[in-house]
This record gives sequence, C-alpha cells and structure tokens, in this order.
Amino acid sequence: MSLQQLDSLIQKLKAVPVDPTATFARRRAAMEKAAFRLDADIKAEPVSANGVPAEWITAPAADTGRSVLYLHGGGYTIGSIKTHRCLAGWISRAAQARVLLIDYRLAPENPFPAAVDDAVAAWRFMLDSGVKPSRAVVGGDSAGGGLAVATLLAIRDASLPLPAAGVCLSPWVDLEGTGESMKTKADVDPMVGSGNLADMASAYLGGRDPKTPLASPLYADLRGLPPLLIQVGTAEVLLDDSSRLAERARKAGVEVAYEPWEHMIHVWQIFVPMLDEAKQAVERIGAYIREKTP
Repeated sequence: MSLQQLDSLIQKLKAVPVDPTATFARRRAAMEKAAFRLDADIKAEPVSANGVPAEWITAPAADTGRSVLYLHGGGYTIGSIKTHRCLAGWISRAAQARVLLIDYRLAPENPFPAAVDDAVAAWRFMLDSGVKPSRAVVGGDSAGGGLAVATLLAIRDASLPLPAAGVCLSPWVDLEGTGESMKTKADVDPMVGSGNLADMASAYLGGRDPKTPLASPLYADLRGLPPLLIQVGTAEVLLDDSSRLAERARKAGVEVAYEPWEHMIHVWQIFVPMLDEAKQAVERIGAYIREKTP
C-alpha cells in the first residue's frame, strides 16, 4: 500500500475550495474540468443507446463479445461520460471488454426514475445489438453503483435477460442516509459528505419516499439478482451502504463478493492514473468480470 500516494491525494482534495451554494451546473462543470483523460490507445465511439447518449469505450485487447454497461457516479445530479471515460477505459483494459458508458438524465431537471429508465433502455440497446447477457455485466460507482443495482432489479422485474453479474463501487443504495458511517466517517472522507448527499438525494427523489426500492435498492427485494462484486473503502461515509447491501443480498440468496479496502476513500478507483490501490482495485474488477463472463 502506498500511504504516501493516498495522503498526497487526500491533501489535494482537501485543498479544493468547496462552495455549498454552488448550482448543480457549476458542480457539473467543475467535475468535468477535473476529469482524467482517456488513454490515447483506447477508442471512444459515440452511439445512441435507444436515445440515451453513450460511448463504446474499447481497449486494444478487448474481447468484443464481452461487454459492460457502466453507470457513472455523481449523486444523480453531476457526472458524465467525460468525467468517467478514463475509468471506463481502464476497466475495458482490465476486463478485456467493451464498456458502454452512458449519459443518463440528471436531476433535478430529470428526477427519479429517469436514470433507471435510461439505464434499462441502454441494456435493451445492448441486447438488440447482439450482446449476450451471459457475457455482459452491469456496473457503476457511487450513485451509479446504486443505479446498477436498481437497473438489475428493473431488468429482473421486466422479465428481460439478466447479465452475468453486477459490479458496485462504493454504491449509494440508501438515499435516506441511515448508515452509521454517515456520521462516523464524515471527518475522514474528503470526497463526499452527508450534507451534499442529502441535497442530491432530495433533487433526485423529487418528493418521493427515500425508501422507494428503485431509488434506494437497500430496501428492495434482491432475490434473483446475479452475483455482485462490491468494493468500498473503509474511510468513506458510504461504507455502511455497501456492508448492508452485501448482507441483505446474501440473505436474499445472491452470491456476493464483498471487498472493504483499508484506508481507501470514496470511489478511489477513479484515481487510477495516480494511485496504486486504484490500479489494483481495477485489476480485481477486471478479473471478476472475466471470471463471470468466460
């Protein structure tokens, strides 16, 4: 473990001024400005996934028969293809798979269930394009991790073919914010705090009950879902979202690989260009995807 790299990263994150009054438009622009660039050897092909803006991200050694539907994080209010292109490219490389990265509609302009509808539309697009469900995975980080679980639930409930597995990176699955780590980890998580999560939850829910299953999959009936890989850092406010999701999924008969990474912060995987543990986590994600989609 490179604690020096992690400490340096945390100091850089803490040095970024935080304006709690910033509009979502300003937050979106700031996140895009800070995004890492896609590696030069990885292709990005724009497509319309049943009307949802998307890109196929493909590393040179990718098996075109293996696919990942990837849902970016950002509290359902920020984030885009641009902010997550780099991570999608590293996942494509590690998993030897094509990655369909989508720009689902964001709140507050498009509250729940717009994001779920767009993700399912993208899955239908993949199926119509000839993607084999047995060689496909649905994944995402933070809000996108929660959306990945919600998408699996919606796919199941629509009687569509389910993918081989789901991959959840620091998933946000409880929009009510009842996890104990929301308080106990607030001082050590430089990426996200409970206050801005509450604002984002309110924007996404649009007045709906925060325990609505497809908005907060922690409260859903998880029976029948495919195997799940859940990665989470032990130094983040959403630690209990992940641990409780793993517990409830197992009780529902779902195969779960739950991986708490010591000292890691929220969605540390996105810092793959500068953090050894991010590279290691993405390699593990790639190995898991290859294992589930032989």
